[in-house]
Amino acid sequence: MLLAGCGPSINRYLLIDTSLRANDPKGADAIVQRTEKEYGEKSRVLYGMDRGMLLQLAGDYQQSNIVLEQAEDEIDRLYTRKIRTEALAFMTNDTALAYEGDPYEQVLVNVLKALNYSALGQWQEALVEARRIDHRLNVLSDRTQEKGAYREDGFARYLSGILYESTGDVNNAFIAYRKAYETFDATRAWSYTAVPSQLREDLLRTAEALHFTQELAEYRRLFPDTKWETSQSLQQLAQVVVISYNGRAPRKEDQFLDLPVSLDALQLVLLNRGLSQAGRQSNRGVDTVLYGLNGRVVRVALPQLAPQKTQVPVDRVSLIPDNGTGVTVNTELVHNVTALADKALSERMAGITVKALARAATKFALAEGAMRGAQQAAGKDAGPWVGLLVGLLAKGLAVASEEADKRSWQTLPDEIHLARVWVPPGRYQVQSQSGGGSHGPLTPEAMQTLSIGPGETAVLLQRVMP
Repeated sequence: MLLAGCGPSINRYLLIDTSLRANDPKGADAIVQRTEKEYGEKSRVLYGMDRGMLLQLAGDYQQSNIVLEQAEDEIDRLYTRKIRTEALAFMTNDTALAYEGDPYEQVLVNVLKALNYSALGQWQEALVEARRIDHRLNVLSDRTQEKGAYREDGFARYLSGILYESTGDVNNAFIAYRKAYETFDATRAWSYTAVPSQLREDLLRTAEALHFTQELAEYRRLFPDTKWETSQSLQQLAQVVVISYNGRAPRKEDQFLDLPVSLDALQLVLLNRGLSQAGRQSNRGVDTVLYGLNGRVVRVALPQLAPQKTQVPVDRVSLIPDNGTGVTVNTELVHNVTALADKALSERMAGITVKALARAATKFALAEGAMRGAQQAAGKDAGPWVGLLVGLLAKGLAVASEEADKRSWQTLPDEIHLARVWVPPGRYQVQSQSGGGSHGPLTPEAMQTLSIGPGETAVLLQRVMP
């Protein structure tokens, strides 16, 4: 009766958001570390995901990769579930299962690791992650037969292409760019992410560099208004890639369906819902007592997505040299995390609903059996009172233990934006603006000043909170 939802986890993410708004990712990471026990053994992957994201924002790329590597190892270990754990989850709720992350979250683990290595200038290690991304997406595509399901990732492919081209592997870069383009184009209806204009330039440039005349002619036909530079003309320039994490990822909430199995139970449910809508917050403890006493209400808990959309449509990043004219570039949306979370949940919702209904029905039947058995065991005189007490406990527990699995990678942003620009080698001051207003320099602070040589690539990461 005293199972009180997920108060600690909600408070944890509120504190994390406050720290990120104050440009204090180290403080946010400290919050995650202090609340490690709240995650529990079943959420070790989620703990690693949250810490990995925050450590990256704090500029501790090496430690971020250590934590993310542990999360990835745990994901691989959890690939095969134990039947005993599944049975426990069926009798209580899905939070008894170990959290593996949605497929798009698993891909983002490798994406973040690749970005960490890139920021450290460890390009060969970054390419290892690019190959892991390719392997993970290929396995996902083989396992997912449903047309229109999440089985490819445009941003992950695009980043892989940038990594390949930055290390001189133009052939693999072109392959990755082509897959990215096909994915962006095929998923734009539900991802709400158009093909980035920069990706069009990348396809034209790499097709020309590889002397793919047929592909070059096709992309020229598809992108007649796109202006682009040849690979040869960019050889002596330096490249800057900006990754902007905008806003907050969506969270999940409980959606309770209270199903009455008698007329008086229907009246109780309607009365209880009416009081809730009149201003009283839904109280699971009160619901547990009311429905336990009535004994004819079956509760089903389903997860629902609560978006937290960013108000920042574009970021402007200025590179100001010690001598000469500065360059300003606008970022583009390349990854809509909220759309991906909604897609992942909708794809699983039918299975979640069937399982939740079966679980609720089974718990109700067991509680009913326990009540009748207690009545018979207590005898004629004490039976009604014993049955009432056992029924309250058993059916109250059935209601109280019903909870949706609301775990998700909440330290992710709502959207990921990207900008790519080539500039003359030299020393630059980096300034960033979002939505027309300045939010300070890129983080970490050591990256406010950038020195970059011919043919080199610098990766800058920032977090923009609303």
